[in-house]
Amino acid sequence: MLSLHQRHHGEAARCQTAFNRALKPSAELATVIGSNPMPRTEVVKLVWDYIKSNNLQNPKKKRNILADAKLKAVFGKDEVTMFEKTGLLGKHLS
Repeated sequence: MLSLHQRHHGEAARCQTAFNRALKPSAELATVIGSNPMPRTEVVKLVWDYIKSNNLQNPKKKRNILADAKLKAVFGKDEVTMFEKTGLLGKHLS
């Protein structure tokens, strides 16, 4: 059964937004997540997967990410907060 919103807006409710529009990663970011265009939400998810699988969270401050060589090329520094991460990733998407 369709909700009132779905009936009223139909396909228009699925329009492109800044969050679901496919963006192309830079060459630096592509070394971490691949070169295929993808939505910003998927980029953030894949970067978090990379961080966790490589144990790059600061053990004392879980909000901080300790960049390895690949992430340092993206972030431009050795350590970033998870809030900085989002802004820095945006610079590598077009």
